[in-house]
Order: sequence, then structure tokens, then C-alpha cells
Amino acid sequence: MSDDDGFTPKLGRIRSTKTRQRKYLHRVLQGIARAGGRHVKGKRSRFDGSRIGRGSGVARVLRHASFRQRRVVVQARLVKLAGKGFVSARRHLRYLQREGVGREGEAGVLYDKERDATDGKPFMDEAKDDRHQFRFIVSPEDGAQYQDLKPMVRRLMAQMEEDLGTKLDWVAADHYNTGHPHSHIVVRGKDERGQNLIISREYISHGLRARAAELVSLDLGPRTDFEIEAALKNEVEQERFTSLDRDLLKQTDADLRVAAVAKDPLRQTLRAGRLKKLERLGLAGELGPGQWQLPPELEKTLRQMGERGDIIKTLHRELTESQTPREISTYAIYDPEDGNAGKLVGRVVARGTSDELYERRYLIVDGVDGRAHYVDAGFADPDTLPPKGGIVTINSVRPSLKKSDHTIAEIAQANDGHYSAALHAERDARASPEFILSHIRRLEALRRGGVGMERAADGTWMLPPNHLRRVEAYERKRS
Repeated sequence: MSDDDGFTPKLGRIRSTKTRQRKYLHRVLQGIARAGGRHVKGKRSRFDGSRIGRGSGVARVLRHASFRQRRVVVQARLVKLAGKGFVSARRHLRYLQREGVGREGEAGVLYDKERDATDGKPFMDEAKDDRHQFRFIVSPEDGAQYQDLKPMVRRLMAQMEEDLGTKLDWVAADHYNTGHPHSHIVVRGKDERGQNLIISREYISHGLRARAAELVSLDLGPRTDFEIEAALKNEVEQERFTSLDRDLLKQTDADLRVAAVAKDPLRQTLRAGRLKKLERLGLAGELGPGQWQLPPELEKTLRQMGERGDIIKTLHRELTESQTPREISTYAIYDPEDGNAGKLVGRVVARGTSDELYERRYLIVDGVDGRAHYVDAGFADPDTLPPKGGIVTINSVRPSLKKSDHTIAEIAQANDGHYSAALHAERDARASPEFILSHIRRLEALRRGGVGMERAADGTWMLPPNHLRRVEAYERKRS
């Protein structure tokens, strides 16, 4: 300045910079909220443990994917190796290498991040002291376009290592024996430091699937408008729960009423066609022009119909392969919970696995009543199942209450619905402390199983009047 007289100082306190700091902090919090973090305003969500472990932050960022991404189904299971779990894990690796699952019908081959063929024995020997392991099934919707799934799986596992911040020890096997080629991946439950590997439930539920969809979309390109429209048109006549049904449920009001109208003409046509299909299935009713009523159990019913359709396909395939062709009308599903199921006698035509992730098994029995029966064998050891061609008799086993359940109920009924160790000792002076403790352990197991009851701070249990009916329902579900 050439002249200092033009400067006029303003006297007073120095202006605080806190206002600018607050504005900057506000922008940071807003950025976190947009990325999927905690919202700046409103109540905090209830803690559910889904963010405990590695990968939760990545999963929140990846939660909302583009509708043009290729769709990938990812199933996950955590398996504890204590007790018989380790033997089951060895058997699972042998199952992945069984005959007939390769592209040319050959046996499955295990591979890892470096080798195209490896042995499962060293992998399991190193895992003998592990607490648990993770099992994943990755099934791209367009997996048939891959000549080989190994490169995609290796890139997916490398991305998973980056997301979780640790090296992973894993083996995988590719199966082509179903309509959708898929890969089975077994991951050790240890990180690179030898500590237990904890993966957040949020990453297992959303993050891994989003990463797989990204990779498949990079390999095959994003879904075109033609592919999206073709997939949606195919869903209109499906007798299972579809994305159209999920969209309809999101648009319903409090009374489960929904309109067929939509901004996009194609979407409106598909919605109207799907509602007409649901009406023919008895799962929707037209209230007026463009207005429909949906039932409360729509999703559950459609999922059950989808499972039943899969069972019928399995029956048809197994009977055809065993050269025992039958008409659709002679198929039957043996339900052990049906009081009129009765005794089933017949010859085992086939046996297999209905759920590869949980190793749930089934039998196809050619019954003496002239029908082919599908029997859910649950989680039975394959070595204990009857062989193909064997003659079997199958009865439904009714779950029964334990003697301790009746004892607990009698003590609670005599004490206004209360049960405790002291009340048990008063009723039966000869009962040993160990015997009474077994009853308390039974109550603890029932509480963990979801049977509604309350326990006071002094150890007294408050049982509802219908306690025995709840226990019976719990045992029926377990069976």
C-alpha cells in the first residue's frame, strides 16, 4: 500500500474458527452417511453384530449395486470343526471331488491360488487345530459363458484378501453337473497371523456377492437392456418367488394392496402379467381396475412352491436315469409331519444331495403303492443311508417330550408358573444337585432354541401356561 491512512482496524475479540470447523465436520459426516455409514441424524440402528469382524466397512460401501451388473448367487456357511466336524469336513472335500461333476463328466479337481490340481489331505492336515472353516458356493447367472471358472475364482479370492486385510488359505472345485456352473470354495478359519479368522456377517451377506458381480460384469460386460427385459419376461410365469414379486411387495400399502401401474410401460406390462399369474395361482385378487390384493404369506408360499417344483424335477431326472419312468401324477413327497403319512415300503431307486452347502440328502423310493416317493433324509451320514436297490421301510417319528419337561412343568404349575433349583429341591428331597442341574440345562437349551420363557436375576424361571406345547413345537422343528 502506498498510503497507510486507508487502513481502518476493527477492534474486538478474535473471531473463533469453531464455526468453520463445525461446517467441515458436518460435510465429513454427510460423506460417511452417503457411503453407507451411520446417518448424521436420527436414532442409531439397533446393534445386531453384523459388523463384527473383517470386511464390514467394505460391505456397507458395496451394498447398493447397479441393476446392470451381472447377477451372482453366493451361498455361505460357517462350519465348526470340533467333535465330528473335522471328519465331516474331510468328507466334504471328498464329495467335491466325486465323479460326474466336471465339464466332461469327469471327477472334480481341487485347486488353489497357485496350482490347478492339489490334494485336499495337506489342506486338512494344516487345519486340524482350526476352530472353524468357511464354505462358499459362487454361482454366476451367466456362468455357462465361462470356459473355465478358475481365473474368476482366483481373482475373487484375491479381492477378498484385500477387503479383509489378510492372506487366505483356500481350495476350490468347479462343478458343471447342474443347470448353472458353480464353484465350491473352502476357506480355513485362520488369518495370516494364525489367529481365528472372523468375517463380518455383513460382508458375507452382501460384500462377497457384490465383488463377484463386479468381476463377472467386467468379464462379460454389463447386462444389456435386451438381457434385462428377457430375464424379467421369463419371471412372469414362474411358480417361485421372483424379483417381480419382491418389487410388488415393496410397493404395497399397509393392507397389502398394490397397483399394477408403473412409470415404465414395459414394467407396467410385466407387473400386470405377474399379478394375473398370481391370480391363477390363487395368490392375488383383483379389487378393481389396476388394484390388487396380495396375501400376507405370499413370499413364503412362492418359495415353498419353488422348492416343490425343484423336487419334482429331481424325481423326474432320477427316475429317467434309473429307467423307471412314471407319470407326473404318480409322484409323491413323503412328509413325516403329516399324520396320515403312514408307513412307506419300497425299493431305493436313487439317492443324492439336495443341498450341497449343508449336505442335506434325499432318497427316491419306488413304493409298493405304485408311486415314486421323494424322502428328505436330512443331514444323515451317507454311509448310514440304504444303498441303491435296497428294500426299505420308512416311518415318521413323532417328536416326544422329555421326562424332565414334564417334571419342570409340574413344579411350575404348583408354583404359579415359577421354577428354580430351590423349588425343585422342595418338591423332591431325594433329587441330587446334579439331577436338578440337568433340568436347568434343559431350560437353557430351550431358551437358546427360541422357546419363550424368562429368567429372573435370582435364577428363577417364569414359564408360560402353554410351555409344554411350545416345547413340543420346538422338538418337532428340530426333528
